[in-house]
Amino acid sequence: MAWWYLLVAGVLEVVWAYTMKQSQGFTRLLPSVITGVTMVASFGLLSLAMRTLPLGTAYTIWTGIGAVGAFVVGITVLGEQVSATRVLAAVLIVSGLVLMKLSATE
Repeated sequence: MAWWYLLVAGVLEVVWAYTMKQSQGFTRLLPSVITGVTMVASFGLLSLAMRTLPLGTAYTIWTGIGAVGAFVVGITVLGEQVSATRVLAAVLIVSGLVLMKLSATE
């Protein structure tokens, strides 16, 4: 169950990062509220996952999901720049996440 908590926490991290961008510095109410709610939920689920998963594994995977997810949302939704270097960086992050998962003992 810890892995599911961690996965959902990572997805929520992407949501709060996106809605934080949409809040325009917390000047727009709805995106600001969504940011706060998803941030608290993301941290809460991360803490539940850390009950059984090692800190290094849980935190690394959580931030990795958030980083790669925000990268994908930035490109697909916000029209941010795509370059071979940025894509390679995302592939390396995902490779690290897979290795972290494979090395976890839970």
